Amino acid sequence: MEIIRGAGPGEGHGDFRAKQMRARDMLRGDLDGPELEEYVEQRVLTTTLERALNWARSNSLFPMTFGLACCAIEMMAIVGARVDIARFGFEALRASPRQADLIILSGRVSIKMAPIIRRLYDQMLEPKWAISMGACCSSMGVFNNYALTPADKFMPIDVHVPGCPPRPEALMHGVLRLRDMIQDHEQEGWRDRYGARGTEEVVPPSEREVEMLRQATQHSEAEKGPRIG
Repeated sequence: MEIIRGAGPGEGHGDFRAKQMRARDMLRGDLDGPELEEYVEQRVLTTTLERALNWARSNSLFPMTFGLACCAIEMMAIVGARVDIARFGFEALRASPRQADLIILSGRVSIKMAPIIRRLYDQMLEPKWAISMGACCSSMGVFNNYALTPADKFMPIDVHVPGCPPRPEALMHGVLRLRDMIQDHEQEGWRDRYGARGTEEVVPPSEREVEMLRQATQHSEAEKGPRIG
């Protein structure tokens, strides 16, 4: 496949026929020197095998058709026309863990269900990833009792999607973050992204606030006092 990074329409080295002639000269070995370097720079994209594999994996995930509770209804909506997860190559959901490499824990996890989920995770293809969807799965949410357990207590979790329940757009954002993780693209904060590191405003305390803090400290020390006994 030839990737051309040239000028826009109406610019460059002429019409299509002229480009064909340059391609013929390159194949014959007639291009040399600066002309050959320019041709290669415009049409050849170099990378490593690992980055190419990660790019392919991140754009062809196979999620498993697995739901636990109410978050599963929101997860089902990502295949609809509004979110359309097929735009990123994730629409091929698999009913077998042996054909899937992504599991989305959509809902609360009970203690009895945890070993079953772990067994399904162990049967998935390598490399494999996991998304914890919703507050119940991540921190037990409103069901903070003895019957539930957080997902990261019994299996590795790559991305946590907060919410109760999170909208399909939130899950889509988590999937895209997972794709960035697979491609080794570090997510920068807004200060790093916009070059705002070092622009933090630290307001010094006023003299009145310093005096109030000093008095509060003295009052606390006085209340402690010496202990007898």
